[in-house]
Amino acid sequence: MTTTTQGDAATTTRGNAGGTTTQGDADTATQGNTGTATRGNVGAAYIRVEGRDKVTGAARYAGEIPFADLAHGWLVLSSVARGRVRALDTDAVLAMPGVLTVLHHGNAPRVDTAFTGMMGVAPDPSTGLFQHDRVPHMGWPVALVVAETSEQAREAAEALVVRYDREPHDVAFSAGREAEAYALDGHMPAVVEKGDLEAELAASAVVVDAEYTTPEEHHNPMEPHAAAARWEGGRLEVVDSNQGTGWVAGELANLFSLDPASVRVRSEHVGGGFGSKGTRAHQVAAVMAATVLQRPVRVVLTRRQMFSLAGHRSPTAQRVRLGADADGRLRALEHRSLNHTSTVHDFVEPGAAASRSMYAADAHHTASRLVKLDVPTPTWMRAPGEAPGSFALESALDELAERCGIDPIELRVRNEPAVGPVSGLPFGSRNLIACFREGARRFGWDGRDPRPGVRREGRWLLGTGTAAASFPTLAMPSTAALTAEADGTFTVRINAADIGTGARTALTLVAADVLEVPADRVRVRIGDSDLGAASIAGGSAGTRSWGWAVTAAAQELRRSLPQGADIPPEGVTVRSDTAEALGALARKERHAFGSQFAEVAVDPATGEIRVRRMLGIFAAGRIVNPLTARNQFVGGMTWGISMALHEEAVRDRASGGLYGADLAGYHVAAHADVPHIEADWVDDPDPDDPVGIKGIGEVGIVGAAAAVANAVWHATGVRHRNLPIRPDRVLAGGDA
Repeated sequence: MTTTTQGDAATTTRGNAGGTTTQGDADTATQGNTGTATRGNVGAAYIRVEGRDKVTGAARYAGEIPFADLAHGWLVLSSVARGRVRALDTDAVLAMPGVLTVLHHGNAPRVDTAFTGMMGVAPDPSTGLFQHDRVPHMGWPVALVVAETSEQAREAAEALVVRYDREPHDVAFSAGREAEAYALDGHMPAVVEKGDLEAELAASAVVVDAEYTTPEEHHNPMEPHAAAARWEGGRLEVVDSNQGTGWVAGELANLFSLDPASVRVRSEHVGGGFGSKGTRAHQVAAVMAATVLQRPVRVVLTRRQMFSLAGHRSPTAQRVRLGADADGRLRALEHRSLNHTSTVHDFVEPGAAASRSMYAADAHHTASRLVKLDVPTPTWMRAPGEAPGSFALESALDELAERCGIDPIELRVRNEPAVGPVSGLPFGSRNLIACFREGARRFGWDGRDPRPGVRREGRWLLGTGTAAASFPTLAMPSTAALTAEADGTFTVRINAADIGTGARTALTLVAADVLEVPADRVRVRIGDSDLGAASIAGGSAGTRSWGWAVTAAAQELRRSLPQGADIPPEGVTVRSDTAEALGALARKERHAFGSQFAEVAVDPATGEIRVRRMLGIFAAGRIVNPLTARNQFVGGMTWGISMALHEEAVRDRASGGLYGADLAGYHVAAHADVPHIEADWVDDPDPDDPVGIKGIGEVGIVGAAAAVANAVWHATGVRHRNLPIRPDRVLAGGDA
């Protein structure tokens, strides 16, 4: 649906020497690329339109934007893992220099968490800050100290004495807790069963029955979570770092019982999110304090606080049973996944769901279940479900290939489904085998000796491994406005979120392509809830959803403006809404696919593992901008190395907290750990998308950890089923 109007309420100021376009008091979008093609913008390499601002420091993030009379809040987190707050000694803190107030459960504004949030899911009650004296986990917010400066707020927060009634806690997650687990349908069914699993397993010539585990992992975006709130003319304005301003604005309106039109959230530049930047405690705390003090208040999380308040990927314990004929054709596929959640909110890490669309089998049983513990609530983290689930499934496929004496790629070819293995629906497009064929050619797979532990180079054992990647192709209803300006330029206004993916640049190219103008004649405004409803940056659905809306608006504008038509001084604006078009889509299995290849070197004397090279080939729709697309794929694959070899958050059973809740104690892949990584793609435009987009943000990590683990087996002959594959585990002889 599109509408056309003359003029637009938004104003644009243009014309400085650096090519900077300023929107409002904190919205900056840099133009000034050298690309000038009027056709073929989509698919051509194009540097980020905001790149100059980011590398020169002109791009301002949520924690940097100035406000007059700004106060600073510092959260105080619980030091016990379960219990009640008995007392807070606030008098001494209130007497400290610069301290303005201390908010806690005894004096904080009331909020309402009884509403349905994004995707039909109730909000995490953790956002209902300071509403009671209960402490459900270590690091629960118990107070907010607000002062004139950040330094004063921190000093006072660290001086606040909180007394607790401590209760016994339980943070011990393991596969042995299956008896306590329960299933809960979230954004997908928790349990799906097709066929007689036990009968097919009994009739199978070869059976793999193995358990795999992945640890608790944390997002750690480069930019910490930060939000500033202020009231202006009876309207709440929040400047934030998030993955969807409309999402956050809507939840804040519900929490504080406000008219949605009275809440504005802005988030122009975001230094990474990976699923963690939704509605969190710091935004709610900032709004509470701004309401009480009637002045702007900013709350920024420390890196350590982010380990408690930003969500995490739950640990998983997964069991995979595969039954196959002697030629490797699957008769049975069972995938069961267990994850922990908090005692206050249910979050499913749908690890087993990854198996429902990958391989054909007569019987398919998949289940994702939860166990409640005294831990913070997990959340979405890059490729939720698929990332940990693919490690178990693709490792089990490798084990099956070994037992059948079949090449791992050939095994996957033999089990390629014609339709959705469980749903029976047709695939929108499925080019997984093309990815494996191209990847094998470029990686040199044909010369691989299938025997493990036979390649050696000095002290190193060498091995190669592969795995498949898949992630659902999603699209969310979105609106966009497109204005033809009198000076011959065009302004796109869409409430998108660029969290480092290059979405702003991709939308510039999409609009320019449809309008048949050079990309430097298009400006894109994003990150403002006042721009209207639009998809979040999540589920790899952002650019696909926003690009659809921008394409619809651009097509309508071209119809409304015949060639050579005069543009009035106020411009001509059209608006689009994709809800109807998305609702009319035929039901299909829609996914991006890929193949991952890794070569590793293992020192059996020290347990050291070095990934020497990686290759990923993806079928992920039409690639809008090869520069930023390759960046996304390589970033995901790098995270896969980190997942396979490094990342592991460990909880202390005595205290309930994490050991080393910082980037010194929580290891991620550093430069020395990242080898030569190549990422490329096969032609795979989505026939149902107006641009051909599928989505690339998450498929790059899927299967990467399994490819590394499979390569470690090939190097050593020892199977590792527990991540990360630490040196001590190598020395101990793995999990077989």
